[in-house]
Amino acid sequence: MSNLSEHKKNMIRVYVMYILLAVFSAGIVIKTGQIMFVQGDEWREKAENLTLKYHTIDAARGNIYDHKSRLLATSVPIYEVRFDPNADALTDAVFNQHIDSLAYRLSGLFRDKSAFQYKRQLVNARNNKERYHLIKRKVNYTELQQLRTFPIFRKGRYKGGFIYIQQNRRQKPFRVLAARTIGYDRENESVGLEGAYSETLSGTGGKRLMKKIAGGVWMPVNDANEVEPEDGADLVTTIDINIQDVAENALLKQLQKHVANHGCVVLMEVNTGEIRAIANLTRGSDQNYYESYNYAIGAGSEPGSTIKLASFMAAMEDGYIDLDTEIETGNGKHLFYNTPMFDSKEGGYGTITAKRAFAVSSNIAIAKIIDKYYRSEPQRFVDKLKEFHLNEPTGVEIAGEGIPYIKDADDKTWSGITLPWMSHGYELRLTPLQILTFYNAVANNGKMVKPRFTSAVSKHGKTKKHFEPVVLREQIASKETIAKAREMLEEVVTDGTAGNLSNAAYRVAGKTGTAQIAKGATGYDKVLYQASFCGYFPADDPKYSAIVVVNAPSRNVYYGNLVAGPIFKEIADKVYSTSVNFHREFLAQRDENAIHLPVSKNGDYSRLSQVFTSIGVPYKTGTSRAEWVTTQTGRDTVKIFEKEFIDNLVPNVRGMALQDAVFILENIGLRVSAKGKGAVKMQSLPPGTRIQKGTEIKLKLT
Repeated sequence: MSNLSEHKKNMIRVYVMYILLAVFSAGIVIKTGQIMFVQGDEWREKAENLTLKYHTIDAARGNIYDHKSRLLATSVPIYEVRFDPNADALTDAVFNQHIDSLAYRLSGLFRDKSAFQYKRQLVNARNNKERYHLIKRKVNYTELQQLRTFPIFRKGRYKGGFIYIQQNRRQKPFRVLAARTIGYDRENESVGLEGAYSETLSGTGGKRLMKKIAGGVWMPVNDANEVEPEDGADLVTTIDINIQDVAENALLKQLQKHVANHGCVVLMEVNTGEIRAIANLTRGSDQNYYESYNYAIGAGSEPGSTIKLASFMAAMEDGYIDLDTEIETGNGKHLFYNTPMFDSKEGGYGTITAKRAFAVSSNIAIAKIIDKYYRSEPQRFVDKLKEFHLNEPTGVEIAGEGIPYIKDADDKTWSGITLPWMSHGYELRLTPLQILTFYNAVANNGKMVKPRFTSAVSKHGKTKKHFEPVVLREQIASKETIAKAREMLEEVVTDGTAGNLSNAAYRVAGKTGTAQIAKGATGYDKVLYQASFCGYFPADDPKYSAIVVVNAPSRNVYYGNLVAGPIFKEIADKVYSTSVNFHREFLAQRDENAIHLPVSKNGDYSRLSQVFTSIGVPYKTGTSRAEWVTTQTGRDTVKIFEKEFIDNLVPNVRGMALQDAVFILENIGLRVSAKGKGAVKMQSLPPGTRIQKGTEIKLKLT
């Protein structure tokens, strides 16, 4: 009886299990049906989206030029070339008929594998059902054009399986020159003009439908909705690359000579505010100098004696002093609230005029003037400095400008000695560019213009936008005060602290500066100094202004005239000797009937013809389609001849400008090194030599 009862229990368990299995199976069937017939379209769309989506095609970034249309930065297209050996339209007959020729051509172009190796590689790819086989990375434009003509590939993407993906590599033909100002634009950091005008230069990206295949690789597919990218616009800067070269070399020589920590120099056109050159160099751990930070724009510091110009102008504007006002400076030491102030001359200057005090840079003289007339109302002096716009950033387009700091009289750190010390450059902070903007206003008869690095935006050779000078203030001080300030600045060079900058060909005006460097909360280090010079030339009709700052010079030489002055002089001499504007009177005396045509470098036809047309030089050419040409200057015309290049042979770049030669040679796979300035005079690889990828070619310039 008990066995029967146990049997019934087991049967019940079996039935329950069968029922549960039946219910579970029914649920699976129902769910499968729901997925297939109710949610099928939704799931199919999701699956498709995992393997098929649009990718962005980057637009070619616009070029950056100097103000004479010399190339400063450009995007060189680099291609990744792949092959779909199993393209739907690529039949066995076509593949087998042309594979040997294709392999032979690939081997001859890249010279990295034999024709047999290329054939085996491509045949295996077809047999293995590959759809996105890699042929070569970092293919240049010239090589791509040759690949388009190869057997099978010439049929295109869908019939011949030829696939290429364009990438753009940013290059600076002049390498380190103005590199920090040109800058870069990266995903997480934007610097310089590349960053400031990223939207203008970037253009508009396109879109391409891509399919994910085995190995996680994305390959393009045929799509009627593919959108081509729109290339970015070009940026024309105010930089003159020749002056930039002089500025960087002059700065480097002085930094090396004085083993300084860092330094900067800026050259600006007086009337327009256009920056012609800006250099910033820092000593690295290896004792070499690099352009790693834009001190001229971003680094605020106590300016030292260069601020004395503003202090004297404030007192003259308020009618307290004139050029011949006498100040007793004593024996070179004076106490302000028991704190001593010193002049650089041992024994002092005694009683001197305000003009003489400025010329010899007497700390005591300006401190006594400002303390005497503004002690009871110190904020009036502060407000005067603000009237000169010294408390406001210039608004220059490059990011990272330092914020000027001028202490107000109600500041909790204000003390009895703040006013006299502020008068000669302490307890306030300004960047070199902000100081230069003030001096430039004095040179410009009181009109303060905004410093700027760009003159135009162009596209396909046509100007889209022109940047006009921006006036920050029509008149920073009265005409009378400006005239007196300019007279004082000339005296500094003719009979003052910057006598070593005097020049027989043209007159210079400016002010030296020597300041102890503040070390944060620890105060002032008696060893470290900052030497500077800020001024303009020619003094009687200013065309250019410039500032030079050298930080922490050693070897016991730290005065502005000896450390910063020579940099200013070298740049000014170069600009004066090479600028037509300074020599128009002499040029006008030449025989008006004589023909003096300029001798041109070889180079890009479109630019040469544009320059010849703009300056009225007659020229003759037998071609209008050539990209690269040579020139021959005759008595009354310039003849232009097409320059021929042969595939896989080293071209003749003699007579070309460096940037053009570098562009051509690097695009055919050669590594370029160059020495000298001017046009290419010699090249280490003779024209007509077979090209070996990666080989170095040395250029010697005149």
